Amino acid sequence: MFPELKRLIEQMGKDRGIDKRIIIEALEAAMLNAARKKLGMRVDIEAHYNEEVGEIEVFQFKTVEEKVADPDMQIALEIARRTLDEEAEPGDSLGIKVDTSTFGRIAVQTAKQIIIQRVKDAERDNVYEEYKDRVGELVSGFVQRFEGGSIIVNLGRAEGIIPIGEQIHRETYKRGERIRGYLFDVKKITKGPQIILSRTHPGFLKALFEMEVPEISESLIEIVSVAREPGKRAKIAVRTKDKDIDPVGACVGMRGARVQSVVQELRGEKIDIVPFSDDQAKYVCSALSPAKVNRVFMDDDGRAMEVIVPDDQLSLAIGKKGQNVRLAVKLTGWKIDVKSESIAANQEEEGSKALMKIPGIDEATAEQLFNQGLKNVAAIATADLESLTAIPGMPQEQVAAWIEAAGKLIDQESVTVARQR
Repeated sequence: MFPELKRLIEQMGKDRGIDKRIIIEALEAAMLNAARKKLGMRVDIEAHYNEEVGEIEVFQFKTVEEKVADPDMQIALEIARRTLDEEAEPGDSLGIKVDTSTFGRIAVQTAKQIIIQRVKDAERDNVYEEYKDRVGELVSGFVQRFEGGSIIVNLGRAEGIIPIGEQIHRETYKRGERIRGYLFDVKKITKGPQIILSRTHPGFLKALFEMEVPEISESLIEIVSVAREPGKRAKIAVRTKDKDIDPVGACVGMRGARVQSVVQELRGEKIDIVPFSDDQAKYVCSALSPAKVNRVFMDDDGRAMEVIVPDDQLSLAIGKKGQNVRLAVKLTGWKIDVKSESIAANQEEEGSKALMKIPGIDEATAEQLFNQGLKNVAAIATADLESLTAIPGMPQEQVAAWIEAAGKLIDQESVTVARQR
């Protein structure tokens, strides 16, 4: 039934990367199933692989009895002594080898299906075991196909998936194109392991720097924190215990070569590399780079800072639509309220009415936002969409419009100040 079985088992195990014991167990189960289809479900049968002869042997066990009442389960004492064991006694259980060539075509087909399924299951288990230990790694493959907006990536022995939410906006790929991703989850589902990749995860940026900067992989430099708005801008904070190493310079590389390699992989995403400091005020000031900061007022209990910048640096500190300070907040974990010197001097107590400059914010909403600590237009411009929508009664679409409108007001104010100067 299985010619050259021993060689086939060895070859299949090698080709599929499966332990040959799993293949043997699958073969034994398949033969057992075929035997039951031929002999019935009541019979007592076992299947074992005989490595010496390269054969799956099937044995039917019968109890020795002086008088046989059930031929499927019992064997006569006289026959047992004559054909199997001359010392057999009533009550003994004897195994009778079954001729597997009599099982028939349907039984053989069923056996083949069982073997195929067991091998597939083993391959899936192998893939899961291999990739679950690689979570947090950078992996690469080729774009194989697209399914409902998701990118299916050929990783070799397995497939990875980059869901829509893990893709960088405006990036496009073609079939066969090489693609990298950050392996951040492996799930067991009915169809097999699902290897989920991301190009938007902060870990992706971190892994790219680990690959480009040897000092990071050698643990001479540590990436303390990463903040991203994928496809647009990112900030990373780095530090080192070695006084002879400039962590920012090492990450930038000679003539910017290292950071440019990362930027190229991210297709133009701007990256700010800032030095981490245990002095949190200094750290926040660095995180607001490239803007310069004059003064900082800290609220340790609320983990908040009021940052005062020169009038001509306000727009730079806040960034386009609040992006720069929003990333600084994510990077440092501090709430940051940025004010210009003139605003700080002349409008120290703006009150909730200042928020009504933003189109769509009425007096009641302004007061609610003010009570939540959002005390000026700049605070709205730099607020995180998620944190604002967490306030009761704040619809997401409306909040997004407020953030954008506040950003435009800040930009206009900066232009006006610059003209006056």
